[in-house]
Amino acid sequence: MFGRLFNYLLNTRDRQRINIALSKGAAMMQARNIDLKQPASWEFSGFSQNGEDGILDVLRKNLLNNNRYFIEIGAADGIENNTGWLLVAEKYNGLLIEGSAQLVERARRTVVGYSIGAECHNMFVTKESVHDMKAMAMHHDPDVFSLDIDGNDYYIAQAILEGGFRPKIFVVEYNSVYGPERSMTIEYQPDFVFTKAHPTHLYYGVSISGWRNFFERYGYRFVTVDRNGVNGFFVAPEFFEESFIDEVQGLIFAENQYQYKKFRVSSEDQFALIADQKFVFI
Repeated sequence: MFGRLFNYLLNTRDRQRINIALSKGAAMMQARNIDLKQPASWEFSGFSQNGEDGILDVLRKNLLNNNRYFIEIGAADGIENNTGWLLVAEKYNGLLIEGSAQLVERARRTVVGYSIGAECHNMFVTKESVHDMKAMAMHHDPDVFSLDIDGNDYYIAQAILEGGFRPKIFVVEYNSVYGPERSMTIEYQPDFVFTKAHPTHLYYGVSISGWRNFFERYGYRFVTVDRNGVNGFFVAPEFFEESFIDEVQGLIFAENQYQYKKFRVSSEDQFALIADQKFVFI
């Protein structure tokens, strides 16, 4: 009885969050003055945290062809992530992957019902489980692939591209603690959890320079990072007009504002706190 009541209250709150996200996103979308050369002007946030909804909106509208499909690893409860806008507002089909069973159940009770082709699966993604994810996916060239797991992101992205996926737009979290020039990531650990890896919670993920080197090897083009310093955006150039990609003047690097607010020092000083950890240079 208590469990049903708790879920009812949680569902009510989550649906309120969805309504707020839709209203906020619609207002911000209309308020933009878009310059196709300046990704900072593309940003708006409905379901995303840092303007990703707007960047993805402009990139999707410039695709030469689309399948209206997304994949997100690290989807949380389906509401506050990089593909919530696509699912709820745009009615995209897609695959949500999340390691927390509780968050998956919340997503299934709320956002999944907004699109007939949306699925949410409970999976802690490793290099080895990418094969299982590929079997779940309806398309291996989704319009959008979002990867945000605060840990083995580099190794999972490598397994994704080596495993036959070719996303048109690939958005990945980067860790600004490494600064704009270091090309590095953490050592691979199948059971990595960033909250347990180091007391600062700064030891995780990939530098933006590391991502740029990685994606260049697979023929992707760098577009921009968001202004809050959380995500980097890359595109497969064969899905866009060359002139569009060539003219974009994206932001190369931004400090993660959440980490800066917490530590009150630059990324260089933050890195000093984890400099004794084990890294892999890309």
